[in-house]
Amino acid sequence: MNDSATPSIAETVSQLKSAAEAAAALRQNATEGVAAKVVADGKIDGAALEREQHAAHGLAWVATYAEALTQLADYAARMQGEGRFGEMEALLTRIAAGEYLAQLSGGVVMSQNEIARMHELGVSDADQAAFLTPAVRALVQGNTPEIRARAVELIKQAQGAAAANFGDPGLDETYEEIRNEMRRFSEAEVVPFAQDWHLKDDYVPLALITKLAELGVFSLTLPEEFGGLGLGKEAMCVVSEELSRGYIAVGSLGTRSEIAEELILSGGTDAQKQEWLPKIASGEVLPTAVFTEPNTGSDLASLTTRAVRDGDVYRITGQKTWITHAARADLMTVLARTDPKEKGYRGLSMFLAPKPRGDDDNPFPADGLTGGEIEVLGYRGMKEFDISFDGFAVPAANLLGGVEGQGFKQLMQTFEAARIQTAARAIGVAQSALDLGLRYGLERIQFGKPIIAFPRVSDKLAMMAAEILAARQLTYFAAREKDAGRRCDLEAGMAKLLAARVAWASADNALQIHGGNGFALEYAVSRVLCDARILSIFEGASEIQAHVVARRLLEG
Repeated sequence: MNDSATPSIAETVSQLKSAAEAAAALRQNATEGVAAKVVADGKIDGAALEREQHAAHGLAWVATYAEALTQLADYAARMQGEGRFGEMEALLTRIAAGEYLAQLSGGVVMSQNEIARMHELGVSDADQAAFLTPAVRALVQGNTPEIRARAVELIKQAQGAAAANFGDPGLDETYEEIRNEMRRFSEAEVVPFAQDWHLKDDYVPLALITKLAELGVFSLTLPEEFGGLGLGKEAMCVVSEELSRGYIAVGSLGTRSEIAEELILSGGTDAQKQEWLPKIASGEVLPTAVFTEPNTGSDLASLTTRAVRDGDVYRITGQKTWITHAARADLMTVLARTDPKEKGYRGLSMFLAPKPRGDDDNPFPADGLTGGEIEVLGYRGMKEFDISFDGFAVPAANLLGGVEGQGFKQLMQTFEAARIQTAARAIGVAQSALDLGLRYGLERIQFGKPIIAFPRVSDKLAMMAAEILAARQLTYFAAREKDAGRRCDLEAGMAKLLAARVAWASADNALQIHGGNGFALEYAVSRVLCDARILSIFEGASEIQAHVVARRLLEG
């Protein structure tokens, strides 16, 4: 590093490791403190958990920060060992770690006006004081204006480099090649057109979907025997991130296929796997997930859509909403109640429901199926729909797994991968915001110089890059855990929780850098802001996600 006052690489790695250990201890203190409020006789008291929701969700955020710090420390050590932990990587990890450690000491930001402080989580004054180790203090106090300014100088130098991510992502050579290929594709086929698609509320062109299929986007993680590439979830993250960096709708097309493939691969019969997986992998069949109902949201146990056996078919009746890419989809994965006597999860079943592909003029050309578009602020390109089923017929052979009552269990098996991929999409959106904010900061001249020269602008960019690095490492860790066959619902939930907030903060700050121009529809940052906002809502709203993470922590 250029400044002799800046800690060396070895010292940075050592401080990160020590601080991550202190954060892990604080996480344990917070877990015990919240448990004292909501656990009785070894079991979580549901009423107490709801009453203490602020503390419980604060615990989720404390644990997420602690895990992010652990992954930053592991990343730094691994990269140092490979000779890849350079000045930019060291500065960005110090900035991210310094900020998260400072929040752990003074108050963790859950949203713009919700801050969780340690005493609210039952952490004692002594434990709070013990957290402030020399390494923690060094990293907090070391997040200086000079360090942030130097990081931005390095970012400026890297701008325009092929697939610049402002800090080595830490991938192996194969995954880095995949990243570069997806970035080149996105720059050529997506970025020049994304704003026009958004403003016109147009679909992503089918010709582009064909190209995505040829690149293997819909077959990445599927076993080779079903026409897949047999890669891991980390590869899925890389692809989703880079495509979403171009336009979230393009990055999200793979999510539709990923969810359907996970459902069929983990819960389908051999015949169902042979019938549908190769077609989804090739892009011949475009799937959509049909789970949510107007009055249930995240409360899937309250679903009322019915599926009644009628000879060789099931007839589905009910209302569904927020169905992405519904009109153009060829296959719906529909969650419906097959047992009316069972009001909870056990009465739900999953169906593979084929339908004709529709268009804007006739979105649902099928008997027993109608629907209309939901106009939305962002996340366009696939379109959102309400759907009404009125005796819609699905072959009985298309009951997923061939056994009723398994639908919720089957759906749960997809949550880890879906949330990891959503985190990756969020990182892509955040990176897009950073790209736009950086470019505008360099080009916009005020008071005789580029606005990036002003610390309040450059500080925003430094923090964006640092948080993106942190969220990326947490997400890749969750993906590696999934690839290793280990349970990772906790890690996936944390990755999604953090990355969604980072995307929104990055987009909001990038628009602020644009000033009044950011509010103009002609500037792409206005689209990125709208796209970023959905990320803390779908695949589990942040409040639901924090609740799930908290329960897992408290269950031990």
